[in-house]
Amino acid sequence: MDLHVATSETVSRAAFVSLARQTLRAQFTLLISFLAFLPNLVLTLGSAPTLGWSQTLWIGVVALVSALSGYVLSGALLRPLHRLELEVGQGTFAQGHTDDPREIRALRQAFSSLITRLSTEQSRRNAFMATLVHDLKTPLIATSHLTRALTEWPMPDAERREVGSQMQAETARLLTLVGQMADAHRFEREEVRLERRPTALGEVLGNVARRLEPQARARGLRLSVSGTGTAPVDPAALERAVGNLADNALRYATGEVRLRVTPGGVQVQDDGPGLSAELADLAQPFNAQPTTIAGQQYTAGSAGLGLFIARRISEAHGGELTYHRTPAALPTGSPPPGFNPPLPSASPPARTWTTFTITLPEVTA
Repeated sequence: MDLHVATSETVSRAAFVSLARQTLRAQFTLLISFLAFLPNLVLTLGSAPTLGWSQTLWIGVVALVSALSGYVLSGALLRPLHRLELEVGQGTFAQGHTDDPREIRALRQAFSSLITRLSTEQSRRNAFMATLVHDLKTPLIATSHLTRALTEWPMPDAERREVGSQMQAETARLLTLVGQMADAHRFEREEVRLERRPTALGEVLGNVARRLEPQARARGLRLSVSGTGTAPVDPAALERAVGNLADNALRYATGEVRLRVTPGGVQVQDDGPGLSAELADLAQPFNAQPTTIAGQQYTAGSAGLGLFIARRISEAHGGELTYHRTPAALPTGSPPPGFNPPLPSASPPARTWTTFTITLPEVTA
């Protein structure tokens, strides 16, 4: 019987200690009760070395009052935390309360930041899937139709070669998109690894121009390269960044695209409509992109990948990617005597240049 009672007391004590370890309220209750009960116990024992029934009863009453006080005070201390717990479950924790302690306000801010990051990741995941469905589906469908035409329809050799060229173009488009998606995925999580060496920047821009010249001719655009300079860069990475910017420029330009070496780095200019939003918002991987630029509908989905890759490569070189719009220069000074300017309606519209700059340190002429 004594063994059974001792075992029961041991189990009860272990359960109580386990409960106290599992909940903050139990821990606070024990701490407050102990701090309130200990001084009374010391005073009681100091005034009466031998305890009678009245002193024992008094100690029991003090212990009970201390426990109740600890329970009530711990509930009051943890009330903001319990309220935050309920609000997190309901999704209404963003708005704070005037009686929130500093630690609870910091916890609310941490939860809000976490939810924002999760929401951003979910949006990027959705945009990534949309990119797969939209931007990969179009060239795959085109390649499927071309393959069927090549294998099932009788056609002369010239048409067969033309179909083969179109298939190569669609395949190159697919490979470029897949490469951009892979680079964006890697650059988002890892640092860009560079192999720097003194490089003639004009040669890098020339390589980009030679690769994109057929695309420029097909769209009736003028593609030019100007400027000289040398900088310690990774030529392959820099060529990839400039190529992304130049490819976007050729897609939106109306007449001309310029690749330039400047004392501060390299520039890509075009006379297109420019960006429809801030560069910081558009140069994000797998982010939802606008589909309308200057009233014209453009393909969306992977539009921000090229900008993001160019930005990360710029930062890896110790620079940055900047964007600005420059209106064409207007004539200054007074007109000569007898000069009658044409009517505004008769003058051609002035072009406005969109300029992307990859700033590079240590550029030498």
